[in-house]
Parts: sequence; C-alpha cells; structure tokens
Amino acid sequence: MAINSTYLFGATLLYKVNSGTSARMRGRLVLNGATEIRGSFGECSVTPVSLATALWLQTMVPLTAGDTVELQGYFRVADGYFAANHTSFWGAKIG
Repeated sequence: MAINSTYLFGATLLYKVNSGTSARMRGRLVLNGATEIRGSFGECSVTPVSLATALWLQTMVPLTAGDTVELQGYFRVADGYFAANHTSFWGAKIG
C-alpha cells in the first residue's frame, strides 16, 4: 500500500535574452510527465530584461509513492534562454 503525502514545490526561472526581448516565458510543474499541477502555471508577459526578469512558481500537491514532479519552462512569441545558473527547482514534504 502506497503512503500519500502532501508536498510544497517551487521553482525560479531567470530570463536570458537570445536575439530580442519579445519572448514571453512560461513555466509549469508537471505530475508524472503528463498532467499540469493545478496552480503551478505561470507566465511573465511583460517585456523581459535579460538576467533581471524572473518567473517564480509555487504550489502544493498530494503525491503517492512512485509519483514524479518535473519543471517545464518554455517561451511563446519568440525564443529566449533560461539562465542555467539561476534556475532552481525544490520541494519539501509538509504533511
């Protein structure tokens, strides 16, 4: 029998310019590679500033043994980068 627990997850994505600043960065947390975790989707829809504009995500989710959670970041409108040394993903068991 699997033990259920509640976890708090969070992430930070920092924008890094590619060729222009029209990119709109998005991020979300995904359960078991397929399902967007409710409350985890975010978008920074202002004109981004390279290495200064960040997107923060945070949500809680009940998990069962064997569940996985992953961070997905992507861009719409134009492309850009996430600054690798300033991207974080964390989680903590809270119940």
